Amino acid sequence: MRILLLGSGAREHAIVTALLAEDADHDVIAAPGNAGIADDVTTISLDPENPALVADFASDNGIELVVVGPEAPLVAGVADAVRAKGIAVFGPGRAAAQLEGSKSFAKRVMDAAGVPTGRAVRSADIDEVAAALDEFGAPYVVKADGLAAGKGVLVTAERDAALAHAEHFLQLGPVLVEEFLDGQEVSLFVLSDGSSVVPLTPAQDYKRALDGDLGPNTGGMGAYSPLPWLPAGFEQEVVDTIALPVIRQLAAEGTPFSGLLYCGLIVTTKGLQVIEFNVRFGDPETQVVLPRLTTPLSGLLYAAATGALGTVAPPEFSREVSVSVVLASEGYPDAPQAGRELSGLEAAADVPGVRILHAATARDGARLLATGGRVLSVVATADTFAQARSRVYEALRVITLDGSHYRTDIAASVAL
Repeated sequence: MRILLLGSGAREHAIVTALLAEDADHDVIAAPGNAGIADDVTTISLDPENPALVADFASDNGIELVVVGPEAPLVAGVADAVRAKGIAVFGPGRAAAQLEGSKSFAKRVMDAAGVPTGRAVRSADIDEVAAALDEFGAPYVVKADGLAAGKGVLVTAERDAALAHAEHFLQLGPVLVEEFLDGQEVSLFVLSDGSSVVPLTPAQDYKRALDGDLGPNTGGMGAYSPLPWLPAGFEQEVVDTIALPVIRQLAAEGTPFSGLLYCGLIVTTKGLQVIEFNVRFGDPETQVVLPRLTTPLSGLLYAAATGALGTVAPPEFSREVSVSVVLASEGYPDAPQAGRELSGLEAAADVPGVRILHAATARDGARLLATGGRVLSVVATADTFAQARSRVYEALRVITLDGSHYRTDIAASVAL
């Protein structure tokens, strides 16, 4: 199959790796990709957020499936433009992508669908924010209503910090003040073709920058899969009480959802609750889910894109476990330092069960440079979490990037 993949992060490198592992002679083109992706497939300089440009390229180059990695192109309407050309695309249209593009839209849809989620107040000025903070009490949860590259959410015990976060994002639009939900967080990807839904396997990610869930919020510092502490039937419960009601509600509103519904969940003492929805594969969870997938990924994506998801067998996963740790640049997430040289990747990749997924890298002649905050995802698979953790940290220790940092406690709780 001739596939165009939009995006440039470790999530997209994980998708490329899964597609190439099928041994199906796929012709994959990534736009714009990164240095690691360019080692595996053709990369092109194409703005993934320009709907007309993407659609014309796909049409002119015989693309059979467009896979949209990040959220911004979906919110910009890239999937609509590609579908208008009669080309299969994995990802929702602009209207349905508001599930991620607007948190207030998502809350309204959840309310209409009867989906369990925390209380929230949409606030347009700082006085409204202050009143909502006092109503819900600490810990305080403040979220930018629109896209914020993973940096729009603050959970804090400090009222002044919550107000400052709100004041910053109010310059861009409304914010949501939400009830704090206490419990274990779970990420579950659910494929949809607009009517049928198929769950993948759960994962858990780590948002805080430092060990012990300390430090600022990030786009994600690592993840693991599966989650041995979840009860049997968890995936079906999510389908029945969350995913399917939301997909049906969107269809009833004339905004059918085709693609991947990322369910950000929390298991509370009062039952399962939704923290947020995303409308694409999550990062870093994709890096631990796809290595365990034994069903060909391309078939699942194409079925979702063409309304045929109900005809495919449920996806199957390896019994092996997977752990991913993010190597971040100095200063991430507040002020990441770019342009520094990376080395040791070949030795890291030689560790059994390890793969190196690039996120923010570029070539400068013979040198490999870090170009952003989250630079690499180092992923290890193994029979046990203890073994996977040993492998992933062995690999990280031989990678050199001045000033870089990573968490040392990813999946520690399940490796005991």
